[in-house]
Amino acid sequence: MNDTSDITPEELDDLIQLIKGHYGYDFGDYSRASLTRRVRQCMEKAKIPTVYDLRFHLLNETSFFAWFLQSLTVNVTEMFRDPAFYRNLRETVIPRLASYPLIKIWHAGCATGEEVFSMAILLKEEGLLERTRIYATDINPANLEKARKGTVPLSAMKEYTANYIRSGGKAEFSSYYEARYDEVVMDPALLERVLFSQHNLVTDQVFNEFQLICCRNVLIYFNKDLQNRVLKLFYDSLVPFGYLALGMKESLLFMDVRSQFEAVSESVKVFRRKA
Repeated sequence: MNDTSDITPEELDDLIQLIKGHYGYDFGDYSRASLTRRVRQCMEKAKIPTVYDLRFHLLNETSFFAWFLQSLTVNVTEMFRDPAFYRNLRETVIPRLASYPLIKIWHAGCATGEEVFSMAILLKEEGLLERTRIYATDINPANLEKARKGTVPLSAMKEYTANYIRSGGKAEFSSYYEARYDEVVMDPALLERVLFSQHNLVTDQVFNEFQLICCRNVLIYFNKDLQNRVLKLFYDSLVPFGYLALGMKESLLFMDVRSQFEAVSESVKVFRRKA
């Protein structure tokens, strides 16, 4: 039995098998270092001293697992995160998407929806939202429930406004939301073209064909085998010459699909599928 500062590889394997067998979520191909760190953080937050105690809670308390999953999965997100990326989308990718009568975009690992809201604003400003369908997916149902509500903490809006301006925004950012106490509610019209649904990148398959897939800052939490499987899924889910957007610390370098994509902008990690 170990304290939270010392989770052995065997104990982590045991937890992974427990979660997979009991709840159907497979974390076996996640980065071990990242997963160990997140499990340790969960134990510290919940004041659970040993992995043995953690196993007991996971096996006997469904509500605890819901909280554990929320803490374990990646929920870090913000509106117009990396403004240079959104400026590049606006100037380089969106004009190409405009040639399609119906535009389909997949936000994989959408967390609580901030990047989806950002995309909807960008498309609205470019006159394309009405003929776009955005599929926003995440492994975590609690994230999706929050995203569907379209709420964002009021305390974040100063930073998000600055991001929006730097991304090339064309309107008053405040026109896209209504402040209510300590949060803001995004304009419901922005979400009319968004479908939020649960999708597990580890186990689920292709479900549509897209002109743009955004999966930013998710692959860094996977090991290389899973990264390759997910990138193959994205390749198979894109139309020829469709676009793939990754996070700033992610790359196709050394990945199996590298030769099947060309860089549109390496600096902001936008790639295009070859025919």
